[in-house]
Amino acid sequence: LCLLRGREFIMKDAYSFHAYEESLDETYQKMYEAYSNIFARCGINVRPVIADSGAMGGKDTHEFMALSAIGEDTIAYSDESQYAANIEMAEVLYQEVPSDEEPKALEKVHTPNVKTIEELTAFLQVSAEACIKSVLFKADDRFVLVLVRGDHEVNDIKVKNLLHAEVVELASHEEVIQQLGTEPGFVGPVGVNQDVEVYADHAVKAMVNAVAGANEGDHHYQNVNVNRDAQIKEFADLRFIKEGDPSPDGKGTIRFAEGIEVGQVFKLGTRYSEAMNATYLDENGRAQPMLMGCYGIGVSRTLSAIAEQHHDEKGLIWPKSVAPYDLHILALNMKNDGQRELAEKLYADLKAEGYGVLYDDRAERAGVKFADSDLIGLPIRITVGKRADEGIVEVKIRKTGESTEISVDELSAFISKQ
Repeated sequence: LCLLRGREFIMKDAYSFHAYEESLDETYQKMYEAYSNIFARCGINVRPVIADSGAMGGKDTHEFMALSAIGEDTIAYSDESQYAANIEMAEVLYQEVPSDEEPKALEKVHTPNVKTIEELTAFLQVSAEACIKSVLFKADDRFVLVLVRGDHEVNDIKVKNLLHAEVVELASHEEVIQQLGTEPGFVGPVGVNQDVEVYADHAVKAMVNAVAGANEGDHHYQNVNVNRDAQIKEFADLRFIKEGDPSPDGKGTIRFAEGIEVGQVFKLGTRYSEAMNATYLDENGRAQPMLMGCYGIGVSRTLSAIAEQHHDEKGLIWPKSVAPYDLHILALNMKNDGQRELAEKLYADLKAEGYGVLYDDRAERAGVKFADSDLIGLPIRITVGKRADEGIVEVKIRKTGESTEISVDELSAFISKQ
């Protein structure tokens, strides 16, 4: 099913408007619970995760992620609690472990063509944990240098949120040279241009006698101690969480899973109401911008998630709650009057009882009909075959593969129990 990133995107949207934060919070929680119930009734395993609002803006948002190996997003979750977040938003629980190592004098060393952490650790025979990775970003119209430990990766979303920036992007090769006087690979925090603000991840604070770029081609510094050798504007959580890290809620450790985003709820605040001059009069008769909430379900993506979580090598296995039909009737030999007449009677009778029924009356071989039935994956298949004259049909449960021969007089009661 080509339902992810298709040219057509079917979306269910809802919006809410409020005068008070408490009202927005209440509606947000109700929509959160409603969406959780909808996805549960659709039969899909969904994790609500803390997410970034991105271009939508606002302060709070949750994504509903259907767990799937083909998912486009990575979810960080605790193995001992309900904590879950998009990897971009997962907080890192920093626990400082002071070092008793004495700071040494700063030393510049020649490192020809050594530009990556991997090359640096091999050349100097140090661990990645002992290196500082320095990355220059352009945040709106200013440049910032972000430091993380060598075995960590900078999280640009956290950088953007810390700086309250609209756009954060990696500085170009030319911009790095212009701002820092060296090409990427030899960038570091020592002696940085005062126009460039330096921010560091919490883990960098505890580093003693680290290795970092010297802002000079083919050179690095050893024994860098940022509190002594650099001008750090602020220490913050600026890295991506890793598997095995402690869960931010203090319960368990972090594991990763892939997921398909099927829905999201936002607290938009006043971003759009202010732009549109959408106001209300408060108790003092003054115009105030409305607080907005936004809620959406990707209908086509939900179908894709159902297909990914409910299938086998033969085809789909529709959950009963969302199956396009309840029953699939197969008449194996349409040239046989007994089979055809019984199949048509069952089709009419079961429809009259309120079931959605798909009737395969094609002049195809039995093997083709069986294969197509498994591929379509309706919950219950009723096969009218050689024992039609005895009033006996075969009923197969698609989910379990269990087949039972049963009299047509008992068929309705049997189906109702499934």
